[in-house]
Amino acid sequence: MSIKAVLFDLDGTLLPMDMELFIKAYFGGLAKHMAPHGYNPQKLIDAIWAGTAAMVKNNGEKTNEERFWDTFAAALGEQVRADEPLLDAFYQEKFDAVSASCGYDPRAAKVIQAVKAKGLRTCLATNPIFPPIATRKRIAWAGLAPEQFEFFTSYENSSFCKPNLKYYQSVLDRMGLDAKECLMVGNDVSEDMVAQSLGMQVFLLTDCLINKENVDISVYPHGGFDELIAHINAL
Repeated sequence: MSIKAVLFDLDGTLLPMDMELFIKAYFGGLAKHMAPHGYNPQKLIDAIWAGTAAMVKNNGEKTNEERFWDTFAAALGEQVRADEPLLDAFYQEKFDAVSASCGYDPRAAKVIQAVKAKGLRTCLATNPIFPPIATRKRIAWAGLAPEQFEFFTSYENSSFCKPNLKYYQSVLDRMGLDAKECLMVGNDVSEDMVAQSLGMQVFLLTDCLINKENVDISVYPHGGFDELIAHINAL
C-alpha cells in the first residue's frame, strides 16, 4: 500500500529543541506571569505537571483540555477556572520569548516542501498537551504555518496522548486513512516510533533524539534532516 500522508511530530522534530531548556524557560515565564495574580510559582508548576500527567493517562472519556482543567482546578481550587484568560494572555503576549530556548532549522520547511511536491497529505501529530494558541506559536518558531498541515492536534481536539496507540488511531480516523498509508516522523523513540505498532512506516529524526530506554535505533529508518528529505523523496 502506497504512502498517502506524512505525520510529523513538532517539538524536537520540526522545531529543534532541548526539552529541559524549553521546560525551564516555559515554566519560568509562566510562573513570572502568574505570580502577580496570587499564584505560588512552585504550586503552579506542580499543578501543571499534574494536569499534564492526567492528559497523558486520558482514556478518551473527556478531551485533554477537560482533563487538564479538572486536575488543575483540583490542585489549586475551582476559582482558577476563572483565570483561564490570564493563561491565554501569557501565550498571546509572552510565550514567544520562550522561543529563545529552541533552535531553528530551515530544512524543516524543505521537508514539508518535499512532502507537498509528492502530492502527499500532511498532519502535525504533536503530543496534544498544549492549547491551540501555544501550538500555533511553536509552529511559527519552526518557520512554518498551520495552513501547511491538514490539521494539528491540541488538547482541545484530542482525548488521548502519545504514546497511547489510540492517539494515533484517532489521527488516522480523522484523516480517513489506514495506518499502512502513513509515515510517522518524530524524534522520540517511545512516543513516536510506537506508531509502527499500528502498521505505520516511521522515520526517527535524530538531531534532537530522545531515547529514554536506550533502544537500538538501527531497527528504524533514521538520520538527520538531509536523510529524512532523501527518505521522503524515495517514497
